[in-house]
Amino acid sequence: MSDSPPPTTATPTGGDHDPTGGGDRPVAPTEAALLAEREGVAIVGRSFGRQTWDRFRRHRLAIFATVFLALLALSFWIGPVFSSWDPLTPDTSAFRQGPSREHPFGTDPIGRDLMVRTFVGGRFSLRIALFVALLTTAIGTVLGATAGYIGGIVDTLIDQLTNLFLLIPALVVLLVVANRFGSSPNSIAFLLAILLWPTIARVVRGLFLQYKEQEFVLAAKAAGARAPRIMFRHILPNTFGPIVVNATLLIGTAIILESTLSFLGVGVQAPTPTLGNLIFESKGYIESKPSAVFIPGGFIVAITLCVNFLGDGLRDALDPTTRRS
Repeated sequence: MSDSPPPTTATPTGGDHDPTGGGDRPVAPTEAALLAEREGVAIVGRSFGRQTWDRFRRHRLAIFATVFLALLALSFWIGPVFSSWDPLTPDTSAFRQGPSREHPFGTDPIGRDLMVRTFVGGRFSLRIALFVALLTTAIGTVLGATAGYIGGIVDTLIDQLTNLFLLIPALVVLLVVANRFGSSPNSIAFLLAILLWPTIARVVRGLFLQYKEQEFVLAAKAAGARAPRIMFRHILPNTFGPIVVNATLLIGTAIILESTLSFLGVGVQAPTPTLGNLIFESKGYIESKPSAVFIPGGFIVAITLCVNFLGDGLRDALDPTTRRS
């Protein structure tokens, strides 16, 4: 009689087979799978950029703020082109006029069209704010990265310098320096950047302290990479999210500070219009013509809110661990 082979049992393909005889064990879902199931999306084959965009577009306030901010910026740049009025040329037949068909926002005390001046003022205010955000981010990132990665006496010196700038009353310094060295748009932007960099420097320093002991940094050191390459090639890309969020929020801060300086009379001076000095020029007759104050003030509020909502959306998109449930 020939020996027949022992019967075999087919193993199902739905789980991990337990070699001890316990049958198939269900595989515990990973954190990424649970997150994907909760979001209702697939994670296979999606790049980081695609995942970031998918999270950002679900933040409705951020999407609305982005669109509205883009429309505001577009109106600031192209609005004066389609107007027959010049921001510096007065209409001698309409002094301190309220909103009308010919002058939708009214006119100022010498007859200049306020709609055109508001659009041009918004253009200057946005330009100053963007310049402040870029320069502040550059200064804060370099100093924070140097302090966090090198450490030692360098970290101590930069940290003490940061503390010193954080203790300085920024508005008082801005008032004194702007009054002494002039108040052109570029000088105001430079002064704001010099005083606002410590916030980003603190954030970047903390991130570099966290990442510099990670395995990928130790591997780069073992491979012979130099400190600047490790700092700006390996570590800096991992801090991109928090830096972008803080830079975005700085735009709103710069708009508020520039408007405050202009309102106090030491910001950007006439004839160059900004949203702040438009309010300064009209504050004397707010009771008789409130629209001259409320319209540029409304643009300041709208820009600041849009920038803050945009920053919230970027924070949630770039760092999914902080996303609202």
